[in-house]
Amino acid sequence: MTKTDSKLKKPIWLKVKATFDENYRRMKKLLSQSDLHTVCQEASCPNISECFSQKTATFMILGRICTRSCRFCDVEKGMPKKPDSDEPARLAELVAELGLEYVVITSVTRDDLKDGGASLFARTINKIKQISPQTKVEVLIPDFKGSLEALGTVIGSGPQVLNHNLETVDRLYPRVRPEALYHRSLELLRNAKRIDRNLFTKSGLMIGLGEAREEIIESMKDLNKAGCDLLTIGQYIRPPSSSYQVRKYYHPEEFQELKRLGEDLGFQNVEAAPLVRSSYRARAQLERLSRNN
Repeated sequence: MTKTDSKLKKPIWLKVKATFDENYRRMKKLLSQSDLHTVCQEASCPNISECFSQKTATFMILGRICTRSCRFCDVEKGMPKKPDSDEPARLAELVAELGLEYVVITSVTRDDLKDGGASLFARTINKIKQISPQTKVEVLIPDFKGSLEALGTVIGSGPQVLNHNLETVDRLYPRVRPEALYHRSLELLRNAKRIDRNLFTKSGLMIGLGEAREEIIESMKDLNKAGCDLLTIGQYIRPPSSSYQVRKYYHPEEFQELKRLGEDLGFQNVEAAPLVRSSYRARAQLERLSRNN
């Protein structure tokens, strides 16, 4: 029987050295003044000080309350407020003020909205292009309950990368993501390529939730068959609000083995390490991909 994190000692390679430099403090100040949210803050990302120090962030639109109850996540759950129609403009203005050349836009899941929030994604991307035409945009989207129309709305606004995280293996979905469907997420990635074959697609896996090595590899194969170009693999670290405990801490060498396997499968780029998250060094990943195409 696998030990849970109440019996597991967090390994030394998961300790993060925080950097609270001038860029970090400025990012925090501007975000607090703008009333915008970042997944870096809301999801307790371990890389927040590094990313903020490098003037990069993953912005979270459509509020900070999610309508789903994924057990791994630290984002607040409940009934969200009506979307803020001014949010796209405020976010685009902040991107311009910070001089960002690459930005990631994500959201909570909004099952209460007819289009899942797709139209606000599109408006946000269009506003950024209008104010900062040099800025590249990556979106990390929910599954929109499988809606082709919603997916098309987002893709039609022209992001450079479309990311949708598979998160975990098929067997663990009922336990970890009870309101999501493994094969629906795979189909979303397939449909993205059908809508725009030139669009770069991306997905991410967390490991340490109780999956077997063979299941990780099977999920990687499923993503590759779905046409996914980019893959991230990181260690699950239990956030303060979650009761779902870590089943295993993977060694950095195991991540390197998964990276090699992913590259052998045909992914154009794989980032795999304990502290890798879906948006971590996203710009560098796209730049490497662009050089190879």
